[in-house]
Amino acid sequence: MWPRPSEENAESNAVTLQSLIDSLISDTVAKSLPLFRPELALCIAIVVMLLAKVIPPFNRIPPFAIALIGAIAALIVAMPQEGFASWEGIHRQELFTGMLVYDALTAFMRLFLMAFLVLFVILSRLTGLADHEDGQDFYVLVFGATIGMCIMASSNHLLSLFLGVEMASVPSYVLSGIVKGRRRSSEAALKYAVYGAGAAGVMLYGASLLAGLLGAAHIPTMAQRLIDLDVTAKLAEHDLSVMVLALGGLMLGVGLAFKLSAVPFHFWCPDVFEGASAEIDGFLSVASKAAALALLLRVGIGFGHEAVSTKTAQPPAKLAQIDQPQATTQASLTLVKQPAVTSNGPTVSAADDTPLSPVRTFFVVVTAIVAVVTCTFGNLAAYGQRNIKRMLAYSTIAHAGYMMMPVAAAVAIMGRSQAAAEDAISALLLYASIYLFMNLGAFAIVAFLRNSMQSEEIKDYAGLMGRSPIVATALTVILFSLVGLPPLAGFWPKLGVLLALYEAGGPLLIFVLVVAALNTVSSLVYYLRVAKTMCMDAPPETSRPVSLGFLSTTYVLVLSVPILILGILPELIAPVTRLAANGLFG
Repeated sequence: MWPRPSEENAESNAVTLQSLIDSLISDTVAKSLPLFRPELALCIAIVVMLLAKVIPPFNRIPPFAIALIGAIAALIVAMPQEGFASWEGIHRQELFTGMLVYDALTAFMRLFLMAFLVLFVILSRLTGLADHEDGQDFYVLVFGATIGMCIMASSNHLLSLFLGVEMASVPSYVLSGIVKGRRRSSEAALKYAVYGAGAAGVMLYGASLLAGLLGAAHIPTMAQRLIDLDVTAKLAEHDLSVMVLALGGLMLGVGLAFKLSAVPFHFWCPDVFEGASAEIDGFLSVASKAAALALLLRVGIGFGHEAVSTKTAQPPAKLAQIDQPQATTQASLTLVKQPAVTSNGPTVSAADDTPLSPVRTFFVVVTAIVAVVTCTFGNLAAYGQRNIKRMLAYSTIAHAGYMMMPVAAAVAIMGRSQAAAEDAISALLLYASIYLFMNLGAFAIVAFLRNSMQSEEIKDYAGLMGRSPIVATALTVILFSLVGLPPLAGFWPKLGVLLALYEAGGPLLIFVLVVAALNTVSSLVYYLRVAKTMCMDAPPETSRPVSLGFLSTTYVLVLSVPILILGILPELIAPVTRLAANGLFG
């Protein structure tokens, strides 16, 4: 007797469910977790810190020791075991059934974030921000936010994108108000949380619009659906679905712009930076910015590059095909204009007329305009600031605009020259790497001087050269490097940005190039004002002596000396950023 249809269906579903579970376990244990080691190291450190707080024999261990060991362990596992040259052989792999992606860019960003985390943990100890009583809570928040930033940098799905942004943001809200008994700190945390909640809601609604219209949330699959949708034809037909796509993209961009403190979603940055401690400002201005830029790059490449959408791996199981890359049909392949392969290596097409060119154009126009406005506004608003942290906040906004420019250039040119696009991304990664030393060094000096002088006003820095020549010289070097003056390290990334814009060409990006050059010159004014105050003005009568101590001075030198060395020898780090950019379009 044959089983009834319902029994057959139940049997089939059971088999399919079991195969799905086996496939998920195999994909997670054998493939994904080994490539997720830095994040796992941070998770283990968080668990150890929380357990050490409640278990009596271990609660005497300084939280700093556990945090430093955890950060160093994460840095070690993030280092390439076979040298940086092995990054050239990294092939794009999707992790956790397509939620994340592992490639050379992911490896570079993890290494960047872990190196920053080690420096930040040491800084928080030297300044006394993380005391023994609340040290576990502080470091747990920092480590949790860093995990979120790693997820942002490797996002391959709208859900992981939103999860990464929120994991990075929510601990940051608390960290900005971590200083007890200070009204400005509490106000900063409240403003940051309120603005962040609004930006997250808009971003989530935009993601739902895109996923609903395209029927997928897996970014490469969404790009393939855009190819099948034929955006060019829809534009010619004045189809309203294209307007919905554009609206969803803009709303998704709101969340990214908020994390980047890009105009017009910058309004939280100056108030939060002034109210929060200088150490947290350094954390937000370096690590959070770098992760947001990597995510912006992921979105631009993911939605605008045909090769990514047609060369993704198959899902691990049949039931996992929802929101996963679909098998590419012959019809969709015929829509893709394959670039010609030259004998020299890079692939170059004659013109950017591929199916996703309207998507690239939209992304480039929006990103370029926001970058120009952000860069210009940040520099203009920094002129009249009297508080050093507020001035550096507007400087951070301006540099966010600078760093968005190579993203626009890379997406604009990747349809014509992959090699030129990789050069633009390499310039961005070089900018972020040198920016780590410049901005973290600036905020570290502000934190040390705050503890010594009990002031964060620029006027109180008068005569600092006479009271603490090493610190004054280091801060002057950092400020001039932020301008981009040779022979300091900040010159090379800005030159790379200008070259990327020139290579991309086109009226819009050439205009962006001119604006970037003019802003670079104009920014010299407010940086020079601080340097003049420190080096030439007489100290006020109420000035206090400055004494940093050996360890604090050493920390300042560790961050400022590389700015001089990399200014003369940029090839010490430039090849690494080049390797991280190579193969991103494969």
